[in-house]
Amino acid sequence: MKVSLLMASVAAAALGVVGTASPSAFGAPRVAADLSRAADEGALADLGRGDETMTVTLALNLKDPAGAEAMMVRVATPGDSAYHQFLTPEQFRAAFGPDEAKVARALSIIRLTGLSAQRATSTTLSVSGRVADMQRVFRTELHQFTIPADEKSPAVTFRAPVAKPTVPDGMSAVVQNVIGLDDAPVFTSNMMEAPSSFGGVPVSNVVNTASTGTPFGVLTVTDFAKLYDVEPIYAQGITGSGRTLAVVTLASFTPSDAFGYWSSLGLETNPNRISIVNVDGGPGAPSDASGSDETTLDVEQSGGIAPGANIIVYQAPNRTQSFIDAFAKAVEDNKADSMSTSFGSWEFLDSAQNNRLEKDAFTGVTEPALQAFHNVFVQAGLQGQSLFAAAGDSGAFDTVRGFGDTRFTKVLSVDFPGSDPAITSAGGSTLPGIQTFQISESDTLSITVPTEQVWGWDYLEPLCTALDETLAQCGIFSVGGGGGVSSFFSVPIYQASFPGVQLTQPDQDFIEETTTPPTTIIDLPANFAGRNVPDFAYNADPETGYEIPYTSNVNGFEVLTFIGGTSFVAPQLNGVTALLGQNAHARFGLINVPLYLIARSGANLFLAKPFLKPIVAGDNWFYTGSTGYSPAAGLGAIQVSNLAALLR
Repeated sequence: MKVSLLMASVAAAALGVVGTASPSAFGAPRVAADLSRAADEGALADLGRGDETMTVTLALNLKDPAGAEAMMVRVATPGDSAYHQFLTPEQFRAAFGPDEAKVARALSIIRLTGLSAQRATSTTLSVSGRVADMQRVFRTELHQFTIPADEKSPAVTFRAPVAKPTVPDGMSAVVQNVIGLDDAPVFTSNMMEAPSSFGGVPVSNVVNTASTGTPFGVLTVTDFAKLYDVEPIYAQGITGSGRTLAVVTLASFTPSDAFGYWSSLGLETNPNRISIVNVDGGPGAPSDASGSDETTLDVEQSGGIAPGANIIVYQAPNRTQSFIDAFAKAVEDNKADSMSTSFGSWEFLDSAQNNRLEKDAFTGVTEPALQAFHNVFVQAGLQGQSLFAAAGDSGAFDTVRGFGDTRFTKVLSVDFPGSDPAITSAGGSTLPGIQTFQISESDTLSITVPTEQVWGWDYLEPLCTALDETLAQCGIFSVGGGGGVSSFFSVPIYQASFPGVQLTQPDQDFIEETTTPPTTIIDLPANFAGRNVPDFAYNADPETGYEIPYTSNVNGFEVLTFIGGTSFVAPQLNGVTALLGQNAHARFGLINVPLYLIARSGANLFLAKPFLKPIVAGDNWFYTGSTGYSPAAGLGAIQVSNLAALLR
């Protein structure tokens, strides 16, 4: 694996631009900074910042990671003697957590350096001190980087190491990595708005109606209930009562937006149902630029589908350290039965930008940042907590949304944390119906989608043709539901030998083509047996999308329409799981395990009321839908009431 000097110095490619369209073509905020424009302002010490205090997270190694992985699967497997024998955080720490004697020694070593240190969670330590001391202890140098403001994002200033940090001697056996020396915002929302123009040509949606009777673009959670078999379970009095779901997010929100949304739909909710936990100081005030509309929709969707459930919002600044800290806090609290996130990035993006790749990730040496997350997710599964993450909105080419311009080759790639095998990955579909577009004052164009299909905007190519635009000009590539094969995580046991599960494709070299000679950044492995994503899919296409009541810091309160993205599907699955949990009087842990087991048995094909509806049509620009599993829509769309009967 090769990492270019550009990437190693944190001057990597841009995040957040969708496809090859101009930024103005898509309304979703760019919540991750364009790191390619970062200018090195010099060492923090030279800028008079050496005495500033900062906090980093030390990720800890599990003492028995293989045993933890195996037990995570067992406690979720019906018929196993360990089925639903979920652990408390204390039991997890005793059975699989880091060696306590080594943790105590690491804390002593850190404190002897002059830094303060404490145990934060089962898998993390928190270390604080002056910038100068951090550089000395972790043997690196921190610089300040600045990104100027543009039409979509305010100016961003962040710090980052320019030399790879190392932990003090005597700690490497238990401390996996130091995370947080850099604080660049690297994760982006997986929310999208239908474009008001294609290639600069204004195009408007003519109102067309979904099968629920509600027009496309203004669907709500009540339409979701009609589409995906939720209404029968509501009729049984199941609303998620007694369950707690969590949203892990990197932007704050205005709670009254959610309560107003639920009230407008006639949903009865507890006015005290929402709790907010600020992690690492929190993300600051709500703002469009940070992605507050994302958090708003996550709460509205999950809490609207399960109106009886309590909600905890763990919100943190947009940086790798705080994302890990937020998940670790939610898992250590162990209050939430399920949780979801809709923020993510290409699984190697943060690593490449911040020079965290220790060795070739495909020789079996795990990359620290991803492994640190994974340890937290495994703990969640062992405690019975179910996790969901958006699969991404860039189809089979996650780097296109992540890098967004023509400097780099387009490689098959997937979004993290959805690519982690301890999380359920939420993919996207397009609802059936007629979509009519006003393409000029006198002309319209109608496109018929005959059945629910994989979300990929290649079905809009007739629109581009009518506008006399090339694919690149039109800007629809590679917008669609994220899906493909991880190049980092091995295929999990629940997917192993499952029909339709695929290997990575050959010749996927991520190259910066504008350098002389072109710079190979990462050679992705061919024929690697990797984790396939997504696992399930629901409607995520903005053209057949939803409304979001939202208070903008720029425009005030407004109702956003024609909103989509797999950021809807993750919280929807979160809410669905709260319903399933109340119905079964149980947590589920890694819910992929029992659902793949049932699907593998073939029972779904013979059930009078199948719990899965395969999504067989459409594609996400590379992978196509299938009657079994596909790296485009996973196993298909869960039919909620039918699944509830099976799980109970």
